[in-house]
Amino acid sequence: MTRFEGKTALVTGGRTGIGFYIASALVEQGARVVLTARSADKLQEVADGFGADRAIAVAGDTNDPEHREAAVQTAIERFGSLDLLVNNTGGAEEFGVPAVEADLAAFRATMEINVVATLGWTQVAWRAWLGEHGGAVLNVSSIAGEVAIPGGAAYSAAKAALTHLTRQLAFELAPTVRVNSIAPAIVPTDLSRAYYGSREQELTATYPLGRFAEPGDLGAAATFLLSDDAAWITGQSLVLDGGRLLNHGTL
Repeated sequence: MTRFEGKTALVTGGRTGIGFYIASALVEQGARVVLTARSADKLQEVADGFGADRAIAVAGDTNDPEHREAAVQTAIERFGSLDLLVNNTGGAEEFGVPAVEADLAAFRATMEINVVATLGWTQVAWRAWLGEHGGAVLNVSSIAGEVAIPGGAAYSAAKAALTHLTRQLAFELAPTVRVNSIAPAIVPTDLSRAYYGSREQELTATYPLGRFAEPGDLGAAATFLLSDDAAWITGQSLVLDGGRLLNHGTL
């Protein structure tokens, strides 16, 4: 499939996990990708795996405005366009702490990486390319933004804010730029394994579809929303949870 032939995508946090899964699907469907992450050596290994004609690595801190500018300019200078933006970087500075005991500096840092950085990337991409040429933006949220989770006040609040930021951007950037988000449940990554540990069987039993997400689930949903197949879809959050929210309770 080559539905992204001639298109350039920038994927933040593209070295591992969800970002890597999405980048892989984009490359498989013809896109050129610019990948960002903190670790230069490991990120370059991923880019090399995709091929020099398909991927470029730009290492840096997603919270750094200069890094964001450099990555966007690299995409345009090397590949000639920036048609798709995937805002994937995120995480939590603190987890497992009740909201009333949360460290406020950690809370702010969680908001910064999930929400403020996402807006920063979108602003730069809009000014440099999307505002004039159009395109699509995909934000990676979480079902943690849909429900309360024990000890997850900062992360849940940040992802809820990201989901609404998606709607706001979709409203403001229309009609030339579409903005959507995906809200996955547990996706097996290094970060999520630290959360669920040895409880995989226990937790997947609470999912009506009986399993956690797989790489292809993320890639299929992301590429659909970024493609012209979703040309009349904007401002939406696509929940990818194997039916988990149907089975009420905590995550």
